[in-house]
Amino acid sequence: MKKGAFRKGFFAFVGFAVIVGVIVFVFYHDKNKERLELAREIAEYGPRKGVPRTIEDLKRAIAAYEKLQEQHVKDAAQTGVYWKILASRFQDRGMHFQAIEALGRAIDITPEDETLHYLLGLNAAYAAKSAYDYQGEGAIGDRAQRYFDLAEKAYIRSIELESRYNQARFALAVLYIYELERPEEGIAQLTAYMEDRSGDTDAMFMMARAFYMLGRYREAVAWYDQGIPLVKDKAQRAEAEENRRYMLGLM
Repeated sequence: MKKGAFRKGFFAFVGFAVIVGVIVFVFYHDKNKERLELAREIAEYGPRKGVPRTIEDLKRAIAAYEKLQEQHVKDAAQTGVYWKILASRFQDRGMHFQAIEALGRAIDITPEDETLHYLLGLNAAYAAKSAYDYQGEGAIGDRAQRYFDLAEKAYIRSIELESRYNQARFALAVLYIYELERPEEGIAQLTAYMEDRSGDTDAMFMMARAFYMLGRYREAVAWYDQGIPLVKDKAQRAEAEENRRYMLGLM
């Protein structure tokens, strides 16, 4: 064998040994199932769908694999947008059970989107009003209660992700006061809400209702006194004034 050919063959062997060493390291150093699977997947992108034979082959295989994963991420993000739009269409048509399913799929893809959790809570609260136990599964109202529980959890998660998400706070207060009859928790949410929306008369009148539910009529009247002068709608003002007179009578 000629000296040049021997040298070429020797360096080729060394290069191959380095690649094999890298693959062996990835496969066996940590004995971690995920690393083993990753190495196998990268190897699939080598020349001829086999273990890369050179450093350049290995680089190309890794680049091809990373490009594929990036495309998967983009496709998943686009799919999440699709489910969000579909949920919005269902919601607009009052198809709240279908909207819940679509929002669940969207949240699976982008679980830290606070808007998705808010919309899930909104649709679950609406769905609870029509969630009957047709087949007699448990006590009457169990199915409705499950949807109310879902709404509460979804609103809370939305606020955890964005503490200044006032729509979610207001919706949670509505749920606590009007649906779940838990006025103390409703007051807590409205108090936080009104740090940013101090002039919201709807929130003021809801505060009045919550204090009325607790039998704290003086505080309820105080909220009406604060809100009524700000109301421009005549019908809303008349209703608020009537409620105020009723509570004064209770006092």
